[in-house]
Amino acid sequence: MMNKPEIIFFGNGPLADYALATLRENCNIIFHARTKENLEEVKTIKKTHLKAYGVLASFGVIVKNDILDIFEPEGIFNIHPSLLPKYRGPSPIETAILSGDTEFSVSVMKLVPEMDAGPIYYSKTFDFDLTTPKDEIYRALATDAAHYLSEALVSGNLSTPVAQKGTPTFTKKFDKSMSPLKPEEKTAIELLCQIRAFSGFPKSTYHFGDLDCIIIKAHVKTPDEEITKRTLLLECYDKSILIIDEIQPAGRKVMNAESFINGYLK
Repeated sequence: MMNKPEIIFFGNGPLADYALATLRENCNIIFHARTKENLEEVKTIKKTHLKAYGVLASFGVIVKNDILDIFEPEGIFNIHPSLLPKYRGPSPIETAILSGDTEFSVSVMKLVPEMDAGPIYYSKTFDFDLTTPKDEIYRALATDAAHYLSEALVSGNLSTPVAQKGTPTFTKKFDKSMSPLKPEEKTAIELLCQIRAFSGFPKSTYHFGDLDCIIIKAHVKTPDEEITKRTLLLECYDKSILIIDEIQPAGRKVMNAESFINGYLK
């Protein structure tokens, strides 16, 4: 029976979680580095596991040459959820959602000192619509990239990495100052994209009267959709309408719009 490839994994968050679950099916995860402090342990482990590969997904820590060099010649495989060089940086999926993208990609590249600039081993693009939850996009992209790596490492048929082509674009970190929904500035579709992109963090908020609320789920009103007194909505500057489906008042549980209206907007 063929031995499972050994992997030292670097990563945190949903992209890492989904990738790791898939890698475990055919690979032996001998260590999971989650913090900067774990990097010294990586050096020690690699000395006794010379054939171990490095795989990284959303680590959030700069990996310097003293670590990169010990994984040569393949290097550390970096799972990045965009079609590089587009959307380099910390928030590729969220930035794509905010931009109204319906195509989402994942790349497996060789980790290099410059951010997300390494040559690409593999990439693939998926189609989603404007209602697809962010977590579903994370799962699809991470799982696909991890399947590629699992199959390539088990079979020994790793592709030759190819240099990135084109002008890079860069994403940024989000913070709570960006959370408020602004229907006076944005269309209903743009608000919906914000709600999807900011789910988890930093979340999307709106004040109904004196109530500070997190908007959990919403949809854009269709032409034939009826609006009643039981409809919770935001009318945008262009007259498009966002209908709120689920909401969470500050310090309260998540509830549907009708329950919110009954309990807080009588």
